[in-house]
Amino acid sequence: MSKREWREPRGLAAYRARQERETSLLRQLVGLALAVVVLAGVGALGLSFWRAWASAGRPTSATAPSDAGGGNDMEGMAGRLFALFQSGDADKPAGTDATPVKFEIRSGETAAQVADRLQREGLIKDATSFRVLLRVQGIDTKLEAGSFELRRTMTPRQIADALQRGRPASITVTIPEGWRAEEIATLLAGQGLVDQAEFMRLAQTGEGFSQPFLPPRDGNGRVNLEGYLFPDTYTFATTNTDARAVINRLLDTFGARVDDALRKAAAASRLDNLHAAVTLASIVEREARVSDERPLIAGVYANRLGQGMKLDADPTVQYGMGFDKERATWWRPLTVEDYRFASPYNTYLNPGLPPGPICNPGLAAIRAAIAPAQTDYLFFVARKDGTHIFARTFEEHVRNVNSAR
Repeated sequence: MSKREWREPRGLAAYRARQERETSLLRQLVGLALAVVVLAGVGALGLSFWRAWASAGRPTSATAPSDAGGGNDMEGMAGRLFALFQSGDADKPAGTDATPVKFEIRSGETAAQVADRLQREGLIKDATSFRVLLRVQGIDTKLEAGSFELRRTMTPRQIADALQRGRPASITVTIPEGWRAEEIATLLAGQGLVDQAEFMRLAQTGEGFSQPFLPPRDGNGRVNLEGYLFPDTYTFATTNTDARAVINRLLDTFGARVDDALRKAAAASRLDNLHAAVTLASIVEREARVSDERPLIAGVYANRLGQGMKLDADPTVQYGMGFDKERATWWRPLTVEDYRFASPYNTYLNPGLPPGPICNPGLAAIRAAIAPAQTDYLFFVARKDGTHIFARTFEEHVRNVNSAR
């Protein structure tokens, strides 16, 4: 059988041609639609950055309505594109120095002014891109006046986030009665109010403090401020606060609460001077758990001093031994061996008062030390509930110890 050339039926060929034309048209329509979407997206992005650029100098919520910082910025296309591309550095820190930097947003500042100062401080590389970042994140008008701790190792995005969590304008802190200087330093440093090491240096040397009630300085020109850092509830501003300013506040409060009348009473008492009264008061403060017992406890110690007996006060041993790392406390429970710990503060080994206060007593303890209860008690022992049993003789005291324990 001879070969014959095969030809597609006419109807099928027409169908295929029509289908190809429709497919081509569909592709054109899809391409056009994609182009419209892309152009619309680019336009929206451009409009967003244009608005960010134009409004980056608007006041923050911490400012007055007028704009004080954004009017002189270049608003041309080159500047906007620069900001756009530079904002890609939002996750790159300005430096490698991790030293904390205190930064304050002042009342009345615009986002532009904040960004400019951040750049001058070396905390960010470019103020323009940072302003755009604030705007894009929607926080350029939500910045609040306050104090912040930043680092040059933080990225612009981290700094922008941190600026939303500023410290309050003030912090209220309660310093409990009976705390030693190291405990107070830890508390205040934890609130960001002081440098802990500087606080302790000043508290142990008294450098630069001249309140009239402070005891005389030693041969090296030092005076320990332990006992005079008055325990109370304080409100401190979070700006321009340092260890020296805080200590001055505590000392001045002592001077106001322990007034001239009390100081004269201390000088006229059996203790002869205010420093001895504050020293005894610090022991009373650590021993007393019930307010009404302070005068009684002070009376016991006054009687022992009057008879030449050692005070045998546990808190003085604790103070001399210092921090207990195992228990993470300054006031450790004592063992039999601890009572033999060599320290000028150990009143089981040394007669009379210790060299100085062992904590910072409150006003009630100071009053009790100046005017103790008139009793013939010489001993006391603590019950489990914190109250004490008082005794006149050693034999009675031994019975009370066995009863309490």
